[in-house]
Amino acid sequence: MLRQYDEHEVAAAWATMCARLQPEGLLVEGTCDELGRIASWVGLGPDGPRTFTISLRLAELEAPSIVAERLPKALIHRNVAGERIHRLLGDLDRAWATHSPLAVYGPVQRWIASVETLRAAGLAVHDSRARWRLGELTVDWAAVAPG
Repeated sequence: MLRQYDEHEVAAAWATMCARLQPEGLLVEGTCDELGRIASWVGLGPDGPRTFTISLRLAELEAPSIVAERLPKALIHRNVAGERIHRLLGDLDRAWATHSPLAVYGPVQRWIASVETLRAAGLAVHDSRARWRLGELTVDWAAVAPG
């Protein structure tokens, strides 16, 4: 957890930690709320960031962008217009709102439909419904990397 670092220190910290990873190794760096209901993390390999994941407790979710307050240090100050993370969270909120009629079937169905909407729009979404059912969304790092 690098939230106590200044943003300009993150890349060096990542490089130091990832330097000892095996080629197939993965470092998970992120943060969550106190109860673990809102979380996000970056998956890093020896070559740097690979993926970005959001994990939300869907039961009481009002808007997926609630994760903005729990973004990793590399992204938290980038959630502004013109940045990729801002666009992703906006697109996710719009998809969540669009699929509000599915709420009668439960938040999981609504979340899956929202993720499928992003995938259909061309976002490089990882995993499958099995992970999405848990309230997760994993995308390529390039989809959110600071611009």
